[in-house]
Amino acid sequence: MSPAEKYTAAAYLVVFVGVLAYVGIIAAKLQRLQRDVADLVERVAGRQRSDD
Repeated sequence: MSPAEKYTAAAYLVVFVGVLAYVGIIAAKLQRLQRDVADLVERVAGRQRSDD
């Protein structure tokens, strides 16, 4: 493999790792948001029950 091919492969690897990290961060944020929404739904349901 020539040096140019090695640099190209390394560049693709860096981009791939960056995209993978980005997807992981977004997935973690999405899970946190889903928990927050579920908590808010429970709070609203609890308030509606106590108002009745």
